[in-house]
Amino acid sequence: MTQLERQRVFDLLKKDCQHLLGKEVNVKGWVRTRRGNKNVAFIALNDGSVIHNIQVVVDVKAFGDDELLRNITTGSCVSVNGKLVESQGKGQKVEIQASEIVLYGSADPEKYPLQKKGHSLEFLREIAHLRPRTNTFGAIFRIRHALSFAIHKFFNDEGFYYLHTPIITGSDAEGAGEMFRVTTLDLKNPPLDEEGRVDYSKDFFGKETNLTVSGQLEGELGALALSNIYTFGPTFRAENSNTSRHLSEFWMIEPEMAFYDIHDNMDLAESFLKYLVGYLLENCEDDLAFLQKMYDDSLFDRLNMIRKNVFERLTYTEAIDVLEKAGKSFEFPVKWGVDLQSEHERYLVEEVYGKPVILTDYPRDIKAFYMKVNDDGRTVRAMDVLFPKIGEIVGGSQREEDYEKLYGRIKEMGIVEQDVWWYLETRKFGTAPHSGFGLGFERLMLFVTGMGNIRDVIPFPRAPQNAEF
Repeated sequence: MTQLERQRVFDLLKKDCQHLLGKEVNVKGWVRTRRGNKNVAFIALNDGSVIHNIQVVVDVKAFGDDELLRNITTGSCVSVNGKLVESQGKGQKVEIQASEIVLYGSADPEKYPLQKKGHSLEFLREIAHLRPRTNTFGAIFRIRHALSFAIHKFFNDEGFYYLHTPIITGSDAEGAGEMFRVTTLDLKNPPLDEEGRVDYSKDFFGKETNLTVSGQLEGELGALALSNIYTFGPTFRAENSNTSRHLSEFWMIEPEMAFYDIHDNMDLAESFLKYLVGYLLENCEDDLAFLQKMYDDSLFDRLNMIRKNVFERLTYTEAIDVLEKAGKSFEFPVKWGVDLQSEHERYLVEEVYGKPVILTDYPRDIKAFYMKVNDDGRTVRAMDVLFPKIGEIVGGSQREEDYEKLYGRIKEMGIVEQDVWWYLETRKFGTAPHSGFGLGFERLMLFVTGMGNIRDVIPFPRAPQNAEF
């Protein structure tokens, strides 16, 4: 085969590829469909760079290799040399008149599961090793890449430093206790202490360790030296929730900022979310259009609603008052002191204000130990950003910087001081006001793709009884 520089399908379909018209080009990819007759074959080729296929036209009689053409079936992988020409058919501006084809890998049409017919999302989860080849998951994973890039670009441009916080940890940042244990001990015959309990001093790290549920506490340490940092990495919850909204392994974005109060924190979260949505609208239009057509006909309207509106801000107490006066029968009754459910959050966003909402000043008894207590002693400087369809998408707070107050909250909530001694020490040496928030990446992906199940926005989902691939 003549050696030519490979061109991505994305580049060949761009408006500025006119300089390649009439020239020999090379494309490589996977066959989506092949149709035709004894005189001409039409191959739809996709290399994953764009949702659209490029059409390869083969003059069967001139080509002269019937056996090769018979093996070019849906799912097979090929390299094609040919002339790029203006297309005679509808739906594409250019096509390739094939002169040479190399078959890299065939796909038995009797066994290849991704044939032209449509497949359910449930079925595709069972073949997660192949689902990236579908239009749906190609679009989702390109959007996932673009969103990841936009996150790093936003924080880099704002002067933040990317901090790698540990995945293996000896602390429980949320105090939830639903953590995956990390151990090298013999589970059939673990060493025991004098009281008959497992002796973790004999374990690899010399103590009990787990997979992290959050990088926040370590992130705060970075912020109290570098001023503005962010983390973006995998986190883990051993919560036995087999629902469309839960994963056991997911990614979190967690910025922490020295010298930020709760209002600065809200401003950053709002500008961050608007930037991310705007980036996708400007760079992923074709993929978003496909997902709107196939899954969510209000997707663009919802994304533009985020970008164009100033987020409504009100306190938790004000929100409870609105909900109590709504005259609506909620599944979970509303009163001051309860943790708001998704139905409450979505009602505020979708039916009361018609735009994103930021709630602040939650009851201290339903929030974490590290949040700064307000002067009223009843509420903390917490903030949640609420989105349509999702409910809470960001949770954050101003952190407690006063040593005595933080120490008191740790004792009050029964947290083992030895596990967080290093966190407390930052309040002894040059403490400073600081704030931060967490954003679940897959929850944001649900929002920007319009998908209904969180297992469809991560390549290889981990959930109870499911660790395939």
